[in-house]
Amino acid sequence: MGGDSIGRIIIIELSDQDSSVFDDILSFLNQHSDWQQYDLSKEPILSFPGLEINFARHRIYCNHQEVELTTKEFNILCLLAVNKGRVLTHSQIYEKAWDNEAIGNERKAVGYHIWNIRKKLYAAAPEHKFAIESVREVGYRFEVNNMDT
Repeated sequence: MGGDSIGRIIIIELSDQDSSVFDDILSFLNQHSDWQQYDLSKEPILSFPGLEINFARHRIYCNHQEVELTTKEFNILCLLAVNKGRVLTHSQIYEKAWDNEAIGNERKAVGYHIWNIRKKLYAAAPEHKFAIESVREVGYRFEVNNMDT
């Protein structure tokens, strides 16, 4: 009968005034050996205004809406995002995303994937606060626009 059990998830939101209630709940749960607590704060997530990249789950969220990217598109976006503000050359992007040495066609290959990434992200967030900028004759840069000033 042990294999027939169904796991359940409890999500509780408590205010600061409810800290004693939270402690009581945790104390009760810790008395059961099969209790598992997940710490979502340890999930590797890169967050920008209107954009979240969850590396472990290989997911992109734009304005809280999941955006489906191919593996290459995901890898390119991650590479640009973790290097926010820095210009990456076509060759650097190609070598990292394809895990292969650039052989001369990297500009078109990278450009095609950047075009697809922009199309998908900007469709999900028409008033986006981030941009994948072209740096003419060099490559691309991920920037976060500060629209509040």
